[in-house]
Amino acid sequence: MNKDTTFGRLIGILFITMFVCLALYMLPDTILGYKIKKVDLLSDLRIKDDSVSIDQLKRKLAIADSLLTDSINKARLAQSAETDSFSIALRDSLYKAMQSSWSAADSQGVRLEDFSLGHVGLKRFFAALKNAQERRGQVRIAFMGDSFIEGDIMVADFRNAMQQKFGGRGVGFVPIASSVSQYRPTVEHHFGGWNTFSLLTDKSKKYTLPGMVFEAQEGANANFRTVSRYATLREVSTLKLVYEQNANSQVQLVSNSSADTTYQDLPATNTVTQRTWTGHFTNASFRFNRTEGLRVLGVSMEDTTGVVVDNYSLRGNSGLILEQMDPSRCEALNAIRRYDLIVLQYGLNVVSDEMLHYGWYRQRMVQVIKHVQRCFPNADILLLGVSDRSRQEEGTFKTMPAVLALLHAQRQIAQQAGVCFWNVFGAMGGENSMVRYVDNNWASKDYTHLSFRGGKEIGMSLFKAVLIEKQFYDEAEKALR
Repeated sequence: MNKDTTFGRLIGILFITMFVCLALYMLPDTILGYKIKKVDLLSDLRIKDDSVSIDQLKRKLAIADSLLTDSINKARLAQSAETDSFSIALRDSLYKAMQSSWSAADSQGVRLEDFSLGHVGLKRFFAALKNAQERRGQVRIAFMGDSFIEGDIMVADFRNAMQQKFGGRGVGFVPIASSVSQYRPTVEHHFGGWNTFSLLTDKSKKYTLPGMVFEAQEGANANFRTVSRYATLREVSTLKLVYEQNANSQVQLVSNSSADTTYQDLPATNTVTQRTWTGHFTNASFRFNRTEGLRVLGVSMEDTTGVVVDNYSLRGNSGLILEQMDPSRCEALNAIRRYDLIVLQYGLNVVSDEMLHYGWYRQRMVQVIKHVQRCFPNADILLLGVSDRSRQEEGTFKTMPAVLALLHAQRQIAQQAGVCFWNVFGAMGGENSMVRYVDNNWASKDYTHLSFRGGKEIGMSLFKAVLIEKQFYDEAEKALR
């Protein structure tokens, strides 16, 4: 074998090796659901921008937000026309005194951050809680979110704690049909005969908070049964059928509250309305006849006093589509289900490994919050920051730098919109906390979604943060008298 032949073979082997290494590097991040570690011949030479970015982002989160724009100041001055200036000044001083023992930005999720003028971002909500404690009415909370709270994860424990403290029973709103009903432990739910339409995929209809509507086929049905997982869910005193369109339908109800089957013609409507039944309910079966034109949102199982928490989760929602809610339908829903607090939990469908700048999302979400406030003018707003999410890096799972970047943008959203903010990432334990959650079986192995046990941790942390904020508000009220 001559030298030229040997050299040619070596060159060929070298090219084949380089091609194989390149092919291995170009493999996707996951195969059949399993994350893989790529071959990178230059890994020891690369400068890892992410490690620098995450340190910079951590420093940003440890200090007060720098977003002090004219638009914020003008918005706050506009609000001052409706608020006594002395009260504003006193509340500001009290709030600063309370903050003196904390960092300017709460990086541990112990408390809420109130960016409203005079720090009264939950004024209406706390007034409603006071009335509820005195058994003078309901407190209604809408918990808006994505798959993070799907199946009542986190919301169930927050609801239970609120009802134990301030009264109330029942799971609240349940969509008439649901793709995750078999996984939801807070209500037994079976159904059939419904066509589903979602704000995420359908533009032919108009929507309000649930983001979904259901058109009935002849004989459509829905069956509900209470559960004993939480003491506050075992029995309710009212059933409410929420629907938005009907021409000439009949509903048949079988429940433990009556020995007889009841039949009732539903009043015709082309706007959001509800039909209420009272009694002592642990189960209810609805069947619908003459269903042409019948469009239903869901059924609510609740009491007439105390706290009601409605879970409006919508898988894949970034929060931005809330700007498309129809104001007239929202007004009609608010007339029958007046909300005192709307919680916005979004971010998992926004955060991306390829993106560290979320100014575009901040601008859009500020407009979303303004739209929600116009649609539900009686409700206070609480924005939740994104939770921790991990990615595999050199064989170990670590927090995605994009999580901190989005979290910083979300705090700025709350500041610019003048609403309250809560740091879920901090409440979980901060950087790399998702790894601990997975190790404890508090989260799934996608290093993104919580289990019900993990949801309990976050739900209870939110409840405690609300109580801390309420205590400050009550102390400020006393000082103003």
